[in-house]
Amino acid sequence: MAKKSISTSESGNPLPESFEAAMAELAQLVARMEAGELALEASVSAYARGSELVQYCAAQLEKVEQQVKILDGEITKPFQVDESDSGN
Repeated sequence: MAKKSISTSESGNPLPESFEAAMAELAQLVARMEAGELALEASVSAYARGSELVQYCAAQLEKVEQQVKILDGEITKPFQVDESDSGN
């Protein structure tokens, strides 16, 4: 049986399985840092991991944006508010 390979970041940390997993891990890191639960060295490591997660999320969003452009025929459509929905 073949093993599933795990992608890793440049620092050797495993990449998240999904955008949602990355966001959850990032939120957990931020909460721990804001609560002051981490020692200085652990805070630096958490910051580095958080930076990796932000880069991963940004790349995932960029991929999705490109897919949407392809699906829309690469036509950017301006957002329009329907006056009847404004509650006036």
